[in-house]
Amino acid sequence: MRVPNSVVLPVGTHVDCCREEEVEEKRRDIMAKIAAMLAERRSNLAHFIDNLEGSEESEFYVDQWERLKEMESCTLTILNLVAVNCTDPHDLKKLEATILEHVKNEDLFPEVVRVLPPIYRQVEVAIVDIAQSEEVADHGMMDLQYLLSKLSQRQDLANLGRELLQDILRYLHRIGLVVWYEEIKHLESTVFLQPTFLITMFKLLVRYRLVQQLESIS
Repeated sequence: MRVPNSVVLPVGTHVDCCREEEVEEKRRDIMAKIAAMLAERRSNLAHFIDNLEGSEESEFYVDQWERLKEMESCTLTILNLVAVNCTDPHDLKKLEATILEHVKNEDLFPEVVRVLPPIYRQVEVAIVDIAQSEEVADHGMMDLQYLLSKLSQRQDLANLGRELLQDILRYLHRIGLVVWYEEIKHLESTVFLQPTFLITMFKLLVRYRLVQQLESIS
């Protein structure tokens, strides 16, 4: 909701736990709830903006007003929910095909036809090689400067600079190949070459009904 021109594809899982008629019923219910949530968000933003504009000391809230107006201008496109059975490879293929179909839609993604410089692909291939090498630990964490030095050892990337590497990492972060939290001060110098490791860690730490599970332990 805070990212300009976002496109969201809701995915409903555990179809195998529902009867066929339930799936469509739940799909309509979820889409209706999403629509209601977005309508409530627009209403709340408009209410907050009106309050600030009507304040006797509105000049003190310029920063807040600008942030709210920026959020109000963020468009959010919600695509039709896709229901899948995660235990069925055919359903996963169907989901993959649906995602690719949407991604290739230039109305949804105007930049899909943008051509990247060849060096982006060269760095991507090199990072995959490094991530799969035996010298990299399972967690895949690597210092940004060390990664740059490793990449620069390759003949085709000898002139790779830090600024260009950071631009390429932003792209690779967006497509999910690596994770780089450049906006977090304590993590800005660390690149995660194995995003799946982070997912595994989050699954261990952030769990459904975790508080209740902990409270049940004597």
